[in-house]
Amino acid sequence: MITPVKSAFRRSPAPKRGFVRAEDVYLLPAGIVGGEPAAAAVIGGQGWPLADGALAFTSVGIVWREDETCWVALQPFADLADWAENEGDDMARHVGRWVRRLGAKRPDWAGLPQDRPRLMGIVNVTPDSFSDGGRNLAADTAIANALVMAAAGADIIDVGGESTRPGAALVSVEEEMSRVLPVVRALAERGLTVSVDTRHAPVMRAAVQAGAKIINDVTALEGAGALEVAAETGAAVILMHMQGQPQTMQANPRYDCAPLDVYDYLASRVAACEAAGIERHRVMVDPGIGFGKNASHNAQILGALPLLHGLGCPVLLAASRKSFIAHVSHDEPADQRLAGTLAVHHMGLDAGCQLLRVHDVAHAAQALAVWRAVSAAR
Repeated sequence: MITPVKSAFRRSPAPKRGFVRAEDVYLLPAGIVGGEPAAAAVIGGQGWPLADGALAFTSVGIVWREDETCWVALQPFADLADWAENEGDDMARHVGRWVRRLGAKRPDWAGLPQDRPRLMGIVNVTPDSFSDGGRNLAADTAIANALVMAAAGADIIDVGGESTRPGAALVSVEEEMSRVLPVVRALAERGLTVSVDTRHAPVMRAAVQAGAKIINDVTALEGAGALEVAAETGAAVILMHMQGQPQTMQANPRYDCAPLDVYDYLASRVAACEAAGIERHRVMVDPGIGFGKNASHNAQILGALPLLHGLGCPVLLAASRKSFIAHVSHDEPADQRLAGTLAVHHMGLDAGCQLLRVHDVAHAAQALAVWRAVSAAR
């Protein structure tokens, strides 16, 4: 049965007037274009760059919460400054900060220039991951498959030793290390950019010492010692949103407004990183598709992905083979969700995402190449 989904926002023909707090307003880039139309919009003052990349947005959704409802009013970008100034100095400053973060150039991250979208190949050194559990449990097999991914176009290899699928069994730190460290070390020695997918500080530290450049944490460095390890090692970090814990996260997830709730959480974790000495330019954010979210929540977050650029960080989209695809389609098993995965990837690219985390690297690389070629020719 196909799961019905609905918008997270109720549409208003015009923005609200008289906000008590400017901070209650969010900006959602819309009317995103690429190629010559993007350049023309920016030059003509009708648009603004999205993360200083090849895309620009020509309209903006002014978003706010009121009476347990999330509202959005679409406005031409050219009218945004006038609206903000009419709301007063606090709003003008608030909107100005948002616009600057939306358009700012993203510095190199983990040694990789953010001048184009990139791919992260998934190597789960586990017996029970939802899609490929057991395929890479042997270190030699994991290393060989990772090298194939790199040759097919993966810029980063993400190595994980603990499944975080719903209901997955807990793994000891010692077992997790024994799974991931030989793979991380071998790939780093071959010059690959390696990420470690872990929520445990001792594994983070050991993996970085073994050559990993990135810490990818589904708990956004909330675990004991995680912030301290990330700060000390100097690694790049990925902060993911998850409601609850992997064992129970899909029991009954609830949100007031999924896109805004995810944004607020990630904003708080970016602030926690900065307070711990982790500079914002080291941080990437991930909305956590499928982690403590039902099909409607996932669809709503995907429909509002450009909102996350307001954090001023690069954005990772990790939707490969997720059950969300089956829920809005025909309940296909994980290994039959490639078409849906590529459709979500296309949405992410159109929303300006800088990194896609994927199982099927060759197919994703082909789709990305076509997307880039067509986008450049607009």
